[in-house]
Amino acid sequence: MKPIAIGCDPNAQGLKDVVIAKLQSMGHEVSDYGSEDPIYPNVAIEVAQRVAAGDHDRGILMCGTGIGVSIAANKVDGAYAALCSDAYSADRARKSNSANIMCLGAQVIGEKLAEVLVEIWMNAEFDPAGRSAPKVQRICDYEAGT
Repeated sequence: MKPIAIGCDPNAQGLKDVVIAKLQSMGHEVSDYGSEDPIYPNVAIEVAQRVAAGDHDRGILMCGTGIGVSIAANKVDGAYAALCSDAYSADRARKSNSANIMCLGAQVIGEKLAEVLVEIWMNAEFDPAGRSAPKVQRICDYEAGT
């Protein structure tokens, strides 16, 4: 697997450090796109572009709520960002929706929950032959203009 792209705004710097440590403990390499820019769409768009381009298989973005980075990342064609704040959503973001970017809210969830969610999301895989495949394909088709 390629390195995981990660980025956040200054509100989420502490959580980003925790997530990086968790990913590394799971054996993943991490490419850190920063946390200094208070204009969170800048890092969200950069990470989303890099994931969509195939430079990374997955990305993780964080801001205060996770909502802003999710909205910004989803503006990039080929980026499918999901806000995750519970175990079921983290699992289904991958298995049902093939999300390639996980978004977390540093002011919404704690560090331990973030570690759990990252582990669940990283271990989940989309089944291209599963019942969600036509739904995900429809999203991709719309994005492609068909």
